Amino acid sequence: MIRSMTLFTLSALLAINTVTGEERGFKTIFNGKDLSSWDGDERLWSVKDGVIRGETSADVKANGNTFLVWEGGETKDFELRLSFRCNATNNSGIQYRSKRITENVRNKWVVRGYQHEIRNQDILPSVSGFIYDEGGLTGGRGRTCLVGEKAVWGKDGKKVTETLITAEEYKKLFKLDEWNNIVIRCKGNHIQHYTNGKLVLDFVDGHEKARLDGVLALQLHAGKPMWVEFKDIRIKKLK
Repeated sequence: MIRSMTLFTLSALLAINTVTGEERGFKTIFNGKDLSSWDGDERLWSVKDGVIRGETSADVKANGNTFLVWEGGETKDFELRLSFRCNATNNSGIQYRSKRITENVRNKWVVRGYQHEIRNQDILPSVSGFIYDEGGLTGGRGRTCLVGEKAVWGKDGKKVTETLITAEEYKKLFKLDEWNNIVIRCKGNHIQHYTNGKLVLDFVDGHEKARLDGVLALQLHAGKPMWVEFKDIRIKKLK
């Protein structure tokens, strides 16, 4: 019995050390209680049951795409980890290396730049994880790099060099109506997106308008009523 307990204790300690090692250097940027260090439309963003919730309705609408902006720093070389869930009536996104826009805008919380698409869908290509050029700030490229693509943007445009995940594999990977874990990693002009531990997008952006720094924000999309939730948000600067 003593030997069994000892083995159990060692196993538990190894598991704890592994998790600690994986999370070493990460900073939690949402306290689970309020929106300290975040700025957004108070009609639409709140904290409920320890998670950030963004919600629009038929009566409380977004005047154009609107964002909850993190005011605690920028996203140069970094790794961001979080979990999300949402409904399927509309889409959301995670902005990074983006720019807050204050002139000629429809609301006070407009952000443009790279967006990690957020959707509650599992059929490619319109799924969570692709890079969207929100507001056209990185050259007006729209869906810049899709889920499953390992690609390089060079002088002649985008070249896909490898397929990282198939439609069937993504359908098994993504959890409809449940929490999904996201990792965004950027070093120089190399961008990687992970979903539930799987690399789903790998992009080297050689475009003249590629961005190497900027703000982090969460999106609520204008249009049909929707909700989206985020939790366990933490970030690490990469050396």
